[in-house]
Amino acid sequence: MARFLKKSKEEIGTSPDELIFRGDKKINEVLLRIIDFDANSLAEETIKTVKEVLKYQEKDTVTWFNIDGLHNTEIIEGIANEFNFDRMVLADVMNTQARPTIKEYDNCIYISIKMLQQAPNSDTINVENLSLILTESILISFQETKGDVFEPVRERIRKQKRRIRNGGTDYLLFALLDIVIDNYIYIIGVLGEKIEMLEESLLLEPRQEIIGEINSYKRELNFLRKNIKPAKEVILNLAKMESDFITESTEMHFKELQDNINHASDSSDSYREILSDH
Repeated sequence: MARFLKKSKEEIGTSPDELIFRGDKKINEVLLRIIDFDANSLAEETIKTVKEVLKYQEKDTVTWFNIDGLHNTEIIEGIANEFNFDRMVLADVMNTQARPTIKEYDNCIYISIKMLQQAPNSDTINVENLSLILTESILISFQETKGDVFEPVRERIRKQKRRIRNGGTDYLLFALLDIVIDNYIYIIGVLGEKIEMLEESLLLEPRQEIIGEINSYKRELNFLRKNIKPAKEVILNLAKMESDFITESTEMHFKELQDNINHASDSSDSYREILSDH
């Protein structure tokens, strides 16, 4: 993903609600997955068409509809039509380079946020745009590619963990965002350990090459901050939102998210100060 916002020449002049994929295609085939549950029942399936989701809407259950891959306009258009969402919502979903945001509509809340993941056995940080549409009975999540970042949530549902199986779509939203923010904290922690080791090394044995390492860590930290700062705004707005789609019992969990992302933001500020002192 580009570290700065880009716009192609072809996009200039297009309507903001036009369903055009704005991003990098990361998988060939779009994957549609359903998990439908309540306290006593669970159904999981991979589906072929958006219309197959509608049967779950007739039940008094929580439906999690996950879409991996955002480039198929026909599927995205189908979601807009079948659920009667404002087309601006789905246009935002297809724009993977957009700034994180939260918007409330008559029939849903739309959230976009950047997911950061440390690549296995590498210093690379993978960045993916995550979009979420919350309604009373369904949570729709849109990911750029298939991954296992939310597998812990799926396992909690499968193992009949009481809070998530008794909660609504708003608690499921909390569970997904909690994983996103936990990854922020983990990645900053990993980078922070390297910065602290570098600081100790500088005190014990100053050397010219450390300047290059400091500049490298500054770039990485600035990249993290560029993604975390707007996410902090999203979580703050979510925590103070008064919406019919969010129950009072879940509001306190969104306050937890606010505390956690404040911790991530404060940690990034602290490490930035350490690097600025050298």
